[in-house]
Amino acid sequence: MKTMASKRGILPGFGLTMGFSVLYLSLVVLIPLSALLLNSTGLTWGKFIDVATNARVLASFKVSFLTAAAAGLIDAVLGLLLAWVLVRYDFPGKNVFDAMIDLPFALPTAVAGISLTAIYAQNGWIGSLLDPLGIKVAFTPLGITMALMFIGIPFVVRTVQPVLQDLEADVEEAAATLGSGRVRTFLVIILPQLLPALLTGFALAFSRGIGEYGSVVFISGNMPMKTEIAPLLIMSKLEQFDYAGATAVALLLLLISFLLLLIINTLQHRFRKTAR
Repeated sequence: MKTMASKRGILPGFGLTMGFSVLYLSLVVLIPLSALLLNSTGLTWGKFIDVATNARVLASFKVSFLTAAAAGLIDAVLGLLLAWVLVRYDFPGKNVFDAMIDLPFALPTAVAGISLTAIYAQNGWIGSLLDPLGIKVAFTPLGITMALMFIGIPFVVRTVQPVLQDLEADVEEAAATLGSGRVRTFLVIILPQLLPALLTGFALAFSRGIGEYGSVVFISGNMPMKTEIAPLLIMSKLEQFDYAGATAVALLLLLISFLLLLIINTLQHRFRKTAR
């Protein structure tokens, strides 16, 4: 019969490491979120319901969540493709190409937003070519999605890449010798093992996109009921000294984000158990 110590592991230090983990989580996450609740001066249930049912607030939430979800899904596909190329193929300049994936991490988000706006505006390099076709990117939800795709793609690539590197090629070769085609081998053997990592990358890109402000505020145009995002609405209420309204929007955004991420993490856990 295993003792509690053997279940925790051979190396000691569970109590110490657990204490540091709880302390770190409290200082970085729990205490700031608690302060958000405690500092909600003037926020009553009536005020919260009024803000939560306001048409402008609902429109900003719709723009934020739909564009973040669309960008996360597209990044999941493109990130898998990029990770596949980096892991499975050797080509000149591969290290440079690999390093470029991390540029959105180092680049200030405001600079990214200004650059994307300059490129995709109607008089920009790409926007001037798309405008005669009736396609507008800047100051539309499409432009917001492009900005969120830019900042979210490294999360997917860096999450899927290590998993691809650890996959054994022997299983794929065995499937090929048994007559399985490339598409079937990918869908039946490779994809199920990548799904947990893909969901993790999607969750990271999605959560980053929901709260993104710097890269979106320039290319969105900030038009209420059309391209206004929830973080911008919070900033607008703070500038108007409407602290109760800003707190209500922040709490609602936090609640919805937590529920969506909880669902994604549950699916990720189930796919991981299935893959094992």
